[in-house]
Amino acid sequence: MRDQFESPLIKRYASKEMSFLFSPQYKFQTWRKLWIYLAESEMELGLPITQEQVDELKAHATDINFEVAEEEEKRRRHDVMSHVYAYGVQCPKAKGIIHLGATSAFVGDNTDLIQMQQAMILVRKRLCRVMDKLSKFAMEYKDMAQLGATHFQAAQLTTVG
Repeated sequence: MRDQFESPLIKRYASKEMSFLFSPQYKFQTWRKLWIYLAESEMELGLPITQEQVDELKAHATDINFEVAEEEEKRRRHDVMSHVYAYGVQCPKAKGIIHLGATSAFVGDNTDLIQMQQAMILVRKRLCRVMDKLSKFAMEYKDMAQLGATHFQAAQLTTVG
């Protein structure tokens, strides 16, 4: 797609895993998972929600009908309600319980937090690997002399480790 802004940070530097965490697919499937958890909780609390409805929601948790949501977005100008509608098209038995009693912040804010948490888990794993490799490097070359630097100038000899 050449008619929309693309971030060079994503194209050049983001890993496949990190890029996926902030993709539309991940975002909207997370919304759907949250709606499933909401329906299960409401069913457990005694609201008139059936297991059949919850199962229907689960069956379409990841196969997002983007085209339907995008068309509905043009009409409604509201991303959450457009995706509620699109999910309801796929889940006719459950359409009345999707997002029941929730606000847009329920899916929006919680998805933001989930994305940030998952991203930090990825960063932590990679940072731990870097620290491990640097530690091994430092131990291997701890006695090797090298020229030190201070204020971007050569200084006295020091060691790598």
